[in-house]
Amino acid sequence: MRRQTWSEMNDETRAALMHRGLDDIFDPKLRTSIGNILNDVRKRGDAAVCDALAKFDKIDIAPDQLRVTNEEFATAAVTAEVDAAIDDAIAHLRTFNETQMLQAQDWSVESEPGLFVGEKITPISSAGLFTPSGKASYPSVAYQLAVPAMAAGVPRLSLVVPPVPGGNGEIDPAVLVVCRKLGISNVFRVNGPAGIAALGFGTESIERVAKIVGPGSPAVALAQVEMQRFGVSTMMLLGPTESLVIADETADPVRLAADLLIEAEHGNDSSVVLLTTSISLADATDAQLAEQLDALPEVRATAARASLGPNGGCVIVDDLAMAIDVANAYAAEHLQVAVADDQVDFVVDGLINAGEILVGQHTPFSAANFVIGCPASLPTSGFAQVSSGITADTFLKRTAVARADAGSIQRMAPSVIALAEHEGFPAHANALHLRAT
Repeated sequence: MRRQTWSEMNDETRAALMHRGLDDIFDPKLRTSIGNILNDVRKRGDAAVCDALAKFDKIDIAPDQLRVTNEEFATAAVTAEVDAAIDDAIAHLRTFNETQMLQAQDWSVESEPGLFVGEKITPISSAGLFTPSGKASYPSVAYQLAVPAMAAGVPRLSLVVPPVPGGNGEIDPAVLVVCRKLGISNVFRVNGPAGIAALGFGTESIERVAKIVGPGSPAVALAQVEMQRFGVSTMMLLGPTESLVIADETADPVRLAADLLIEAEHGNDSSVVLLTTSISLADATDAQLAEQLDALPEVRATAARASLGPNGGCVIVDDLAMAIDVANAYAAEHLQVAVADDQVDFVVDGLINAGEILVGQHTPFSAANFVIGCPASLPTSGFAQVSSGITADTFLKRTAVARADAGSIQRMAPSVIALAEHEGFPAHANALHLRAT
């Protein structure tokens, strides 16, 4: 691991540690390229989607082949172990999101005699779910997006996924098994950015949706950002993965090294940071990382070295209070706390900026990514300071509801009139004057 000491780092090196992901996503050349794809899909629909698939994925299909067929759903198969694992994960996700929905209830309160105010909570009308493909198979993303949307009651879901690389348009069968289990039939094989555009604009085959969610490459993330200009709601940002671990001298370096490698193996653009109060733990973890890296395939080991080297690394902190401050500034997508039992509450209570907080070394990132049921599609690049992971709440909207009687509106009238006249809106005031006569 690259090693730094927070108290010795200057403002520039601290800022460099915090800054990750955004440069690739907002590269001017990439923005121009993505803009061209979006405009092409907007103008030419299915034909542009197929052209993008041929150009970027080297897969030639006709527009009538974009939609996954009933036969493909019926014949999709995975091993018994994977099938059972998908069921396990879906069950945990349903528990988390259905429990969250119990808190999302309409409410009303009488704020003064005769005046009732509250909220009506309803699902959005439709959602597009982007499931990545290419570097790996991601059935987990499919259920992590779909189950929360279904728990929220979204009436129409569409899922887009790039075909398996090097094939003839085949979709990862594990993703199709997930969709079959959940009853999602609107599934389309598309290139990533073109698929985002198709969901946002609508094409002859792919119906327009109100909101698009799903993690992906910088190109996919940028496509989602750009689609906001056209009135489509998206999440900010689900880009290159990242993790941060806070550990003290009580942590087990074997498990710590293993957990640091979880997100580190994703790609050369991932970022992984260890915050520790213990130099001896850092030394022991480095030794374990060297050993465990040798056991990884070279492509994963190369990614991990980048994630723990120039992209992240170990930062020595004076104490856990400093670790909390650094972690809140970093605002990690994934965060694990590996400290003494009598310090857990202090650390967790102090953490306010994180996509998720996993407590203890029996709660590795991989368990949360796949099965635990907490959201695993989480904000990256520091956006955990202002946004949350994808849960049922992502697919809900709140509508304010108010009802005043004659007595309460008469009581409020002087205040309304005074403010309306101050801001120069006579019609606002007249509506209250008329009710007073």
